[in-house]
Amino acid sequence: MALEIERKFLVKGNFKKEAIKSSKIAQGFLSTVTERTVRIRIKDDKGFITVKGISNDSGTIRFEWEKEISVEDAENLLKLCEPTIIEKIRHIVPVNNNLFFEVDEFLGENKGLFIAEIELPDENTFFERPSWLGEEVTGQVKYYNSMLSKRPFINW
Repeated sequence: MALEIERKFLVKGNFKKEAIKSSKIAQGFLSTVTERTVRIRIKDDKGFITVKGISNDSGTIRFEWEKEISVEDAENLLKLCEPTIIEKIRHIVPVNNNLFFEVDEFLGENKGLFIAEIELPDENTFFERPSWLGEEVTGQVKYYNSMLSKRPFINW
């Protein structure tokens, strides 16, 4: 079973000068029930389908399965997704021990929201916290992309 182990944080400062790559992402959800989400994503020139399971109690670990699909298939599947399609720019920022923050700069109805995620080999892995890293929001459902598609940041 593939597991995703990640922690999420708000962003409180300028991280962009540390970014080594940025990608444009559009994504939607075919299913957002509590037990599973099914996501369709176009990242730059690639399409993906992802299935995620329910998180553990701390919100750091959950099942994740992802497969690359054609952009054409992803575009067609996005048309079947629940409202709203999320648009964002993902910035990759290196940390330490070959770890990276993925900092999402949300656009559209979530404009103004910045969330940094770090995927870890296990829950107890140490990582340096840059000065621009804000409050930890791991496990807070309102910050899940699937919830941001239903209740966008502009409505908070």
